[in-house]
Amino acid sequence: MKRILLPTDFSDNASSAISYAVQLFKDIECKFYFLHAYTPTAIYAGNIADSYAALKIFEIEKENINLNFKKTEESIKKEFSNNKHTFTSISAFNLLVPEMKELIEENDIDLVIMGTKGATGAKEIFLGSNTMYAIKKIKCPVIAVPSGYKYQQPKEILFPTDYKVEKSNRYLEFVREICSLHGSKLHFLNAYYHVPLEENQKRVKVFLDAFFIDNVHEFHLGEDQDLIDVIETFQINKKINFLVMIHNKHSFFENLLFKPIINKMVYHTNVPFLVIPSEERIARL
Repeated sequence: MKRILLPTDFSDNASSAISYAVQLFKDIECKFYFLHAYTPTAIYAGNIADSYAALKIFEIEKENINLNFKKTEESIKKEFSNNKHTFTSISAFNLLVPEMKELIEENDIDLVIMGTKGATGAKEIFLGSNTMYAIKKIKCPVIAVPSGYKYQQPKEILFPTDYKVEKSNRYLEFVREICSLHGSKLHFLNAYYHVPLEENQKRVKVFLDAFFIDNVHEFHLGEDQDLIDVIETFQINKKINFLVMIHNKHSFFENLLFKPIINKMVYHTNVPFLVIPSEERIARL
């Protein structure tokens, strides 16, 4: 059984991510964990947390959260009835990412699926602050689902890579599982600047070719273009509807996601985005 954590603030964006999750794994036995982390704004100073007024605020907050959980689960079960899926709701008086980290450890979570921004997120932000922070801080894969995304089966998957992938990465199996589950075609894309691959990079390429031997896959070169432009062009030409990337110690991922250059691809990267932590990152977290 797959265990999947679904953070939610009960926004339309969070609902889209939940809908995507249950459709992506409709043929797999899954236990889904809804998580809502909250810090009531009225609890802000002094000893108010000990007062009667504060306790009433907590009670009201909990009632509203439980009602929203009930509405969410009923809506999902009505639209996507599936006896392979079970749901557990968790609310926590805590910051979201620290709570996620605890639940991942306690419940042996396999995957997190979350929206790219919250209800009040600015449109120009591709990955909201919570999603970005989660990607950087948690030990399991994250699928970020763009706001308003309508489910498409991931038939064309893009995997940009510099071929500095650890062969021992446990989550490569997850990519293979997605490909097998949906009959996907996997596209490995390397940006080429007339610098030959090093020997280790060549070995990794051979490894990936063998590892995905039972899945349809191709290797591509994007020549003489900025990395972002290579990805954008490829996404459009191949009608990509799922993106995979490994977050490793090298600068490839950091340059793409955590620097201002990301602003160049915000309006083009409009497909679900799976981020896999490297083994090296997992060891450091």
